[in-house]
Amino acid sequence: MRKPHASASRPTSLATNVAIALNAVLAAIDDGRPKVLCVRANELGLPYGPFDPARHRTFEIGMREWVERQTKISLGFIEQLYTFGDEGREAPAAALIGRNASERIVSVGYLALAPGPTETIAEDAVWRDWYGFFPWEDWRGGEPKILREHIIPGLTDWVERGRDKSIRNARLARVNVAFGLDGMGWAEERTLDRYELMYEARLVVEAGRDRAAASPDRALSASETELQQTGAPMISDHRRILATAIGRLRGKLKYRPVIFEMTPPEFTLLQLQRTVEAIVGFGFHKQNFRRTIEKSGFVEPTGETTQEAAGRPAALFRVDREGLRARTATGLAIPRLRRAKD
Repeated sequence: MRKPHASASRPTSLATNVAIALNAVLAAIDDGRPKVLCVRANELGLPYGPFDPARHRTFEIGMREWVERQTKISLGFIEQLYTFGDEGREAPAAALIGRNASERIVSVGYLALAPGPTETIAEDAVWRDWYGFFPWEDWRGGEPKILREHIIPGLTDWVERGRDKSIRNARLARVNVAFGLDGMGWAEERTLDRYELMYEARLVVEAGRDRAAASPDRALSASETELQQTGAPMISDHRRILATAIGRLRGKLKYRPVIFEMTPPEFTLLQLQRTVEAIVGFGFHKQNFRRTIEKSGFVEPTGETTQEAAGRPAALFRVDREGLRARTATGLAIPRLRRAKD
């Protein structure tokens, strides 16, 4: 999907201007649902805006300023995610950034975490469940039907359309690895790999939209209504940026205790488990998770209890800040997803 071009193979025109944009993926958990902050234009997008070197001393300062201006929300924990600069990634151009048709737009993405979805004041700011953009990533209720009914058949057709055997074999290998087929096993952090394969196979709205923008006289292989089955579209390549952020967060849970940037001051172990499950997209064994957390040194009991929906009162915990500081290079033990054999 729109891979970067090697500078040696294609000279850069001196007449091309480069605009630097800043994007933020702000994630929070709301009642067991992973939410991402979006802004509404013609389509949903991530908070974004241009970097102004005359006013912004750093990219991070500029990004924080734009998010607050667009959404009226101040960011807490953030880290730089990735730089997105592939040619054509701004098609259709992001309205708040593009100045003229000759500009190449390079976006610096950031991942930001919050303990909950703060109330939005700006009219165009809205929280959305990120599985609305990636419905095939949510296995908490079992394997998503859309995989077997729509996505896998579509990818199989794409594999078979390869012009020779070597291309077909290479495509099949990529599909098997990304989607955990042929005994490979589902790896939750391959979110971006799966989205990019679906883009190449023209199974998402953005693929048809960008293709039509590049060649208006070329017929689309599927209707936009049909492609909507594979998730809501976003402006420009913002769904690609969001997929990158989800994969990064899922992987990061295993080696950094960042989950506690997304928890309230006090929580039960079941609430913590549901938070982790919401992010990785599948369920865990309750007692195994409880034992792992109690031995981790990350949490401590408050001595208080709360009444959950059913059963006995549940003990409340809080983050053990001293334990957290001593284990900053340690994450959670995330089990592999168990799925039925292919």
